[in-house]
Amino acid sequence: MAKKGSITLFLALILSLILSLVCTSIESVRMAAARTQILSSLDIGLYSLFGQYDRELLEDYDLFFLNASGDSGNLNLSAVYDSMESYMKPLLRQNSQKLAVIQGGFTGYRLATDEDGEVFYRQAVKYVRDTLGSRGVEMLLDKFQEKREQVGRAEEAGKQAEEGNTLENYDAEMNEAAKNSEEAARQKSEAAEDDFSGGEVPAEDSFSDGSADTQVVNPIPVLKRIRKMGLLDLVVPAEKGISENQVRKEELLSGRKIQQGMTMPGDIKKDSSYTSRLLFQQYLTDKLGNYMEPAAGGLRYQMEYILSGKNSDRENLKAVAGRLLLVREGVNAACLMADPGKRAQIQGLALAIAAGFLIPPAAVIIEAALLLCWSFAESILDLRELLHGGKVPLIKDSADWQISLENLPNLLEGLDSQRRSSDDGVSYEDYLQILLLTQSKEEKLERGMDMVELSVRKSAGREGFRLDHCMEAAEISVDVKANGRNTYTVTKQYSYT
Repeated sequence: MAKKGSITLFLALILSLILSLVCTSIESVRMAAARTQILSSLDIGLYSLFGQYDRELLEDYDLFFLNASGDSGNLNLSAVYDSMESYMKPLLRQNSQKLAVIQGGFTGYRLATDEDGEVFYRQAVKYVRDTLGSRGVEMLLDKFQEKREQVGRAEEAGKQAEEGNTLENYDAEMNEAAKNSEEAARQKSEAAEDDFSGGEVPAEDSFSDGSADTQVVNPIPVLKRIRKMGLLDLVVPAEKGISENQVRKEELLSGRKIQQGMTMPGDIKKDSSYTSRLLFQQYLTDKLGNYMEPAAGGLRYQMEYILSGKNSDRENLKAVAGRLLLVREGVNAACLMADPGKRAQIQGLALAIAAGFLIPPAAVIIEAALLLCWSFAESILDLRELLHGGKVPLIKDSADWQISLENLPNLLEGLDSQRRSSDDGVSYEDYLQILLLTQSKEEKLERGMDMVELSVRKSAGREGFRLDHCMEAAEISVDVKANGRNTYTVTKQYSYT
């Protein structure tokens, strides 16, 4: 009997050990299942939360951001977290596991404006890169590289021409001639009494060159008066008009102190490559309005704002037109200098004017003034063609020239009859792109975000929209109690990129 009892006791000990192992294994499985269920519920919660991306930003600007302020107009992380938790809870209750959220919150998040707008910039660049493909990116780079250098040189030449005191030197010579000639003084007095208000151009200054049948017309006084007119009045189509929309600086993202996100692991690095800068400005060109295709709300000439940074459409358009005028003056002056026939016309007229006023040594100064006035008149026709939707050659030759030297005094009468478009030329939108190449990434990015934010605000019910309330990525940590005993802490990240 003792022997049988010892066998039963040994079996009982073995069975107790096996039972303990089985119970431990079951508990371990329950704990693993609980952790898996918690992680899955947090994943679903984050996916569902970020599935509420701002529809308008996606539809109009192809950007994925979660508006973390909702309709309140204030960044509300508590409400965002509560929304995420509400998606978690149904999954926590799906089986016999007793899972309950104890607490949780954000341990990191990124906003669209973080890193000086790099988050916004990265999404925009990625969208254009994915849209164009590698071949499209190469073609975009080739399209503007050479033109950028040509326009840069032309703009610099135009600035030098305008800052060279050419017309001031001309005035000084003519005033000196007037003092020494009674006839010149009389003509000068009559010209000063003319009232030129921007309507009809007064009669040209003219005089005889000494022969019986020849009269020499000096176009410089007429062009000087035209140059004093408002540039937009000269080049903008009257039937289209100019937007008078304005914005206050404090309404813009760049005019206020913005919210900052919370540091997350793997924060993004700034991308300052030339390719990315070009892709970003292509994004701006595709998504923002300009004079040719105005935006629906806010500032309508948004690309002009990015170039000029003024607070009204009129001022932005005026600033861009002024830059384009310098570019075209540089181009057209170079064309005149390279054309022997036109140079001969300028020299001949300069000599005749100098002889007529009895100041032959001033022929060189008069020649410089004629060249400036002729290139200015040609440039006015160029700008008018661009703003009518046409194209003008980036570099001209004699075949592309529009206005003759003899017709300079009649410039205002032939603004539309003399201008013409070139199929191989450069459009107004292309010029905007080329000018943008000279701007810093920081200016383009800040002003681009200004325009996106302002445009969204013009939609009904979106008056409080702010880009610095738009979330691109988040890291959330949650404490969950399982079966009334163990507490698990789980942390997950989600990002649109």
